Amino acid sequence: MPIIKSAKKRMRQNLKRKMRNYPVRSEMKTLFKNELKLIKDGNVEEAKKVLAKAYSIIDMACKKKILHPNTAARKKSRLARALNELESRGGVAKEPVAKAKKKVEKAEKVEEVVEKTEA
Repeated sequence: MPIIKSAKKRMRQNLKRKMRNYPVRSEMKTLFKNELKLIKDGNVEEAKKVLAKAYSIIDMACKKKILHPNTAARKKSRLARALNELESRGGVAKEPVAKAKKKVEKAEKVEEVVEKTEA
């Protein structure tokens, strides 16, 4: 606990700001995650509806100085880019290609080891 009077005041101010900022930050993060999940699942119509709400919350956080303006712009850009990629694929969700390739390579290595041990 602080001893100096100004430090005590600073602590009170920080607590008030935290309590005021937390709901906005939490809602922003939740909407961002939900939007990315909708895009990943390939649900274009729902993603478009949530995108407007996400933009609104991000802008509000920026206006209240919870987010830096560049961070807000970056988040909005990432959401828009992900949605545009989904629309360009015709609403088809992207397959996790990298993980699938790794599994195939691992299976091939296992087969080679099995063949060597049998021979």
